[in-house]
Amino acid sequence: MSEHDTHSTCEHAHEHESGETGLRASRRDVIKGVIASGVAVSSTGYVVAGRPGEAVAQTAGAVERLVTVNVNGADRRVDVLPQETLVQTLRYKLGLTGTKIGCDHSECGNCTVMVDGIATYSCTTLTQRVRGKKVVTIEGIAGPNGQLHKVQKAMLEEIAPQCGFCTPGQVVTAVALLNENPKPTEDEVLVAMSGNMCRCGAYNHYLNAVMRASKEA
Repeated sequence: MSEHDTHSTCEHAHEHESGETGLRASRRDVIKGVIASGVAVSSTGYVVAGRPGEAVAQTAGAVERLVTVNVNGADRRVDVLPQETLVQTLRYKLGLTGTKIGCDHSECGNCTVMVDGIATYSCTTLTQRVRGKKVVTIEGIAGPNGQLHKVQKAMLEEIAPQCGFCTPGQVVTAVALLNENPKPTEDEVLVAMSGNMCRCGAYNHYLNAVMRASKEA
């Protein structure tokens, strides 16, 4: 092999190696660029505007996380995740632990609250959906000075609570019923209360309590 051929071969090998290095660098640059652009996009989801700490959604499909929820007559400002359920917000962020988590699938009724006067399962209701609505939990049933609601008094008189775990949901459901239908029949009470399960089987006691409360002024 001549000196010229040897030089040409070495030069070609150098060019080939440089090409591979350039290709590898190019791939790294692309990956870095994708990661950087992803971080940039995600970081623009919320910006601070208006009042300090107030998050405003900027990207398509995003939701405002810092929302106002009216609970038991008071507006509560709370940081809410997009898929956060109302029962999670009530218990873990607002400290209203009277609302219980049972099945977590809208079957037992332990998590029942009132939303605009309607008995609602809070375990499958997104907190984002109750903005602008009035939520009442078991803590909001008694009077301002702590006097028991007639449903609460009737349930005590009829010895309805046994273990008591389902009682908050039973009370809220009964109050919602009597607010809408002050003088229900027993069949109407059974239908309205059918979404509340009692592990102790005290259904007749709860029925009698609602009927007793319906007879009070």
